[in-house]
Amino acid sequence: MRRLLTTLVILLVVIIAGMTSLVFLINPNDFREYMADRVEQKSGYQLTIDGDLRWHVWPQLSIIAGKTSLTAPGAKAPVVTAENMRLDVKLWPLLSHQLAVRQVMLKNAVIRLTPDSEANVPDAPVAPSSYAQPPSELDAGWKFDIDKISVADSLLIWQRGADDQINVRDLNLQLEQNAHHQATLELSSRINRNQRDLAFSLAADLDMQKFPEQFSANVSKFNYQLNGADIPANGIQGGGTMQASYQNDSQRLVLSQLALTANDNQLSGTAAATLSGTSDYQINLNAEKLDLDALSGWQAKTPDQSTQASQAVTSAPVIARDISKETNNFSILTSFNANLDLKVADLTYRGLKIQEFNLLAENHLGKVNLKTLSGKMAPGDFSLPGSLDATQTPVLISLKPVVHNIELSQLLIAYNLPQVLSGSFSMEGAVSGLGVSTADFSENWRGSAQLSMENARLNGMNIQQLVQQAITRNNNSVQGLERYEHYTAVKTLQAQGELAEGTLQLSNLTADSEMLAAKGEGSVNFPDSQCDMNLNVRVTGGWTGNSGLISRLQNTDIPLRVYGPWTQLNYQLQVDQVLRSQLQNEAKSAIQNWVDKNKGNKEGKDLKSLISR
Repeated sequence: MRRLLTTLVILLVVIIAGMTSLVFLINPNDFREYMADRVEQKSGYQLTIDGDLRWHVWPQLSIIAGKTSLTAPGAKAPVVTAENMRLDVKLWPLLSHQLAVRQVMLKNAVIRLTPDSEANVPDAPVAPSSYAQPPSELDAGWKFDIDKISVADSLLIWQRGADDQINVRDLNLQLEQNAHHQATLELSSRINRNQRDLAFSLAADLDMQKFPEQFSANVSKFNYQLNGADIPANGIQGGGTMQASYQNDSQRLVLSQLALTANDNQLSGTAAATLSGTSDYQINLNAEKLDLDALSGWQAKTPDQSTQASQAVTSAPVIARDISKETNNFSILTSFNANLDLKVADLTYRGLKIQEFNLLAENHLGKVNLKTLSGKMAPGDFSLPGSLDATQTPVLISLKPVVHNIELSQLLIAYNLPQVLSGSFSMEGAVSGLGVSTADFSENWRGSAQLSMENARLNGMNIQQLVQQAITRNNNSVQGLERYEHYTAVKTLQAQGELAEGTLQLSNLTADSEMLAAKGEGSVNFPDSQCDMNLNVRVTGGWTGNSGLISRLQNTDIPLRVYGPWTQLNYQLQVDQVLRSQLQNEAKSAIQNWVDKNKGNKEGKDLKSLISR
């Protein structure tokens, strides 16, 4: 045991002595210029190291450098700056004058991907310079290999245009490669913007054999967590996997075998982007289930609950909200081209259950063509093709909606409107307008449509009951039903609608049911949440009593006005005038018949003269 301890001590002394000898025999500043030359020869980037290089022998043999920067050719600002850099060096290659770097460690670095840090090489040909090429590795006596790059607690500044800078904080990166230029990557970071915090991490295997011309990656793990303003209280979290490849000459990025999750939602598909010149994006996604309400925190309001939806998310202060949402700023669409193909088997949006949802859209520098926007809502379906012009402010939107047999009450719930009317709703028309806000809809939207409903209900008002009770109060020779439902049932309803300045004008309105027939016109004021309908109503069933009067009432139009707020409708019913006019007409008819039978009599002539006056 004593011999073993003695041997270990001797070995430790030899190692320490060897390291000490290296410190005295090899000056790390001897290969400072060589490292800079090799970096510039391989990548064109300029490596600058301020101050002297020095050895650090514990806990591992390393070279410590001062302030370090890496700058692209012709760039105004460096791509990478770090207050210090550590090179972990392999011991045995140093004995044969070979520099083999196990790891490059950057801490508290700043990485800039901005227009100022991009390479700026003139197009004009450059005359050959007298600069001597760096010596080969064999001639220099050094071998400069790097196995691993480590970046800790650093900052990434990403900016593609003049504005919209994104700071990626707490950046931690581990990149390790082998002799065949196969690498593994581990990355974690977070982005905090507009009072929202996105934390993410990923692990990937990289193929760098043809780098920088091209490279590919297999992202085996990607996790993220999103919290903050206007995000559901529990946040949005998920992960994904994908295959990625990048071609440097065309600046084309391709994502395949894409699989992403967001809470309980799953998306799969492919995506491609060409980043040279005008950016072009091609996206194809499929999902079995996509619950947008769970991602947005939307909840339907109940009559006794005015702010329920706001409790599902954490709201940002008004000053922190995205101003572009208030001004309908879609100008970002003018900076790229894109094609989007999205198919969802089961989509949930504002409480609406949509099956076989299909979105096919093209964007050409702000000119958006909605080729397909369709889906099924049992038992009906809808289609909303149209276009969007984002080259002007506010944005111009044109739609040609076609709706078949959609339950209207579901739409009213989705947009927090009173369920005054329910039934199977259909329409076909064309609408257009400037902007997407409520104020824009009230002022700038125009359109027309043919509207129809089947098995409709006007909730909260029974028109048949109103008419029959009014008739009974004026004439007790007839009676209505003893029991009434608290709604008006309509079997079929049709109308022509014209939208302008937030008001929908209804004309040629007809409604029929087993006991009711109506026709008329009116208006629906969306900004004020009011309506004003003028109808002529015939109650054709539910009568008992005088058969003659019932027969006349079944063929008599009774004026009815329904008006006021949607939540508390008022009505005016002119039954007494109708009955008085009906009695006058009957009296005139009876007298006229008597006069016709007594034309030769003096009484008949006098009565006829009286009727004429």
